[in-house]
Amino acid sequence: MSSISHNILLISDASDAKSVRDALVKSDDGPFNVDWVRSRAAGVERLARADQSRRTCAVTTEPEANASDVVAVLVDLFLPDSSGIETFAQLFGAAPQTPILILTAAQHEDVARLAVRQGALDYFLKNHLDAHLLPKTLRTIIERTASVDALYEEQDRARVTLNSIGDAVISTDLTGRVTYLNAVAEKMMGWTSGEALSHQVEEVFREIEGATNENVRNAVAMSIRENTTVGLTPNTTSPGNGVDAPIDGCVAPIHNRRGEVTGAVMVLRDMSTARALSLRMSYLAQHDSLTDLPNRLLLNDRLHHAISLAHRRRQRMAVLFLDVDRFKHVNDSLGHAIGDRLLRSIARRLVSCVRRSDTVSRQGGDEFVIVLSEITQPQDAAVSAQKMLQALSGPHTIDQHELRVTGSIGIAVYPDDANDANVLLKHADCAMYHAKDQGRNSYQFFEPNLNVRALERQVLESGLRRAVDSDELLLHYQPKMNLQTGTIAGAEAFVRWRHPERGLISPSQFVPIAEVTGSIVPIGRWVLREACRQARAWQDSGLPPMRIAVNVSAAQLRDRDFVPSVHQILTETGLAPRDLELELRETVLTQDTQFALDVLRALKELNVQIALDDFGTGYSSLSHLKLFPIDILKIDQSFVGELTTDSDASSIVSAVIGMGKNLGMQVVAEGVESRDQLVCLQELACPQGQGYYFSEPLTAADFTRLCHRKAAAKLSDVSTWPAAG
Repeated sequence: MSSISHNILLISDASDAKSVRDALVKSDDGPFNVDWVRSRAAGVERLARADQSRRTCAVTTEPEANASDVVAVLVDLFLPDSSGIETFAQLFGAAPQTPILILTAAQHEDVARLAVRQGALDYFLKNHLDAHLLPKTLRTIIERTASVDALYEEQDRARVTLNSIGDAVISTDLTGRVTYLNAVAEKMMGWTSGEALSHQVEEVFREIEGATNENVRNAVAMSIRENTTVGLTPNTTSPGNGVDAPIDGCVAPIHNRRGEVTGAVMVLRDMSTARALSLRMSYLAQHDSLTDLPNRLLLNDRLHHAISLAHRRRQRMAVLFLDVDRFKHVNDSLGHAIGDRLLRSIARRLVSCVRRSDTVSRQGGDEFVIVLSEITQPQDAAVSAQKMLQALSGPHTIDQHELRVTGSIGIAVYPDDANDANVLLKHADCAMYHAKDQGRNSYQFFEPNLNVRALERQVLESGLRRAVDSDELLLHYQPKMNLQTGTIAGAEAFVRWRHPERGLISPSQFVPIAEVTGSIVPIGRWVLREACRQARAWQDSGLPPMRIAVNVSAAQLRDRDFVPSVHQILTETGLAPRDLELELRETVLTQDTQFALDVLRALKELNVQIALDDFGTGYSSLSHLKLFPIDILKIDQSFVGELTTDSDASSIVSAVIGMGKNLGMQVVAEGVESRDQLVCLQELACPQGQGYYFSEPLTAADFTRLCHRKAAAKLSDVSTWPAAG
């Protein structure tokens, strides 16, 4: 992109303006300048000023005159002074040459699609707004618009040149014999002027029908006979040198001073370049500039054609919606240039997995849509999906990086799941999200109940954006017990969501959505601050210092402000760093080892404690434990739950306890739910444990009362500790 700031006109209310402005102003795809107005009238006025600026620039040729130009418009069609498609019509009428993109809520998606049919370039769902996709899309549109403008300008200049000095000119006498060829005509016809003299014009230039290769009417004879200008039909012509080329031109009679016809002049123009340019422009308009795959426009045409063909032949076809798992991590850690090259590699592998009759399209960002034009049964689509997942999983070597990615695929089948193209896409999208919910790196077929899940997801996504600001979140705390002394050694914080309409929502329902949408970062920051504040408040109330544990997601760890925010929160709340424990899952350490190591070392410089959660279920090895500055190992509850029934589980727990002690790490057993499990852990000399046997997660007030009531309790007193106690 140029260093010139591109002016984006944003027409929306305040609730969307901040996220859009942040995404554009902070993007590496810019620079962008966001000009925000709240109403349709203000938007039309701003576009009028931009049009006047362009006119001034054209007259004065001063570069500064375009400072108020608008290169693209982002608009919510539902504004205080205008609503629905009328909003788009007014804006499009004010600036028909300016790209317009729609911001829409899910319930207004039909209106947005209507706007696209009437001239808008695309639309974005507000609750799916991607801070990476939005600026990249704008960048592509701006570059493509500039490219198309440049192509049109080049074509205009070529036309002027051809009209003045670049046309072939052939003159004849009254009998149709050639009397002159200019240099361009000599080159085009393959005859010199001397060679062509006295030859009939049809020997030098034969106009033939491209489809039948037959001669057509003699335009020179017609012009002389009828004393009028005759245009050449747009047929493929064959000059005397035997090279076929598309020719445009006309024939006019030549008159002497007395007005008598003495011959004819033929002006010819080789249209090869113009036709190739037109074809190239058409191609660019229908293909993604990064991957060269069909874009949304061409996909829509191919999808409708595939549905029509399947309907006519009474066959099935399928739509596959593929999203690259955790692609944002590649962009965040390695940069957009590496991310773009990875997308091109992914595109090539997907194309290699399908037939020539199928279509692989890039929707934008890391989303791809595959149209399987003819399948016998739904299982055929599953075979293709599995083939794609296997192709993606192999290493992608880019520079010195060996990248491994997975994908989540949703499948919708015509006519089983829908008869309409847009509905098929929507259903495939729903199934893709279901694949992500099932653990990623998999495919899922659409099921009718997924529509209900999708609606539920949209409601939660919308509500999550306001949850922090509206003070709807709260923390519950579960005690960590010293298994030898029976005292409370610490607490783990668990976030809950007090939804104003749905009541208390557990983390399992909204945290996965928060991780996908990116709202996990502000939520995680709030959890960290609130947990530290509460821990300090307990100390100030007279309770002995105890460590507070907070879970940290991969997205939080990748946030460049994470370590500074931890330091700031500790400073603000006054909690000693040694009293804060940050819990990470094993997969966080294996996704990008060097990046995770750098962040953990920075955290250890703050003197906070690092815990490895769910140990034994991921991919950590002894080398990882030695490499990373881990203070605490948490034995996964799946092993604890089988302590009394599976000797292998007991051996694994014993090995982890011994390994932790040898490495100087503290060990905590998760999911203790029975007296027998407790006894086993005590016999294995496990230092700490937590679980519902001791207490469920409690509100801050209930946890405080528990601490006062149980301060001197011993585990040997069984009746003291079950949750009912």
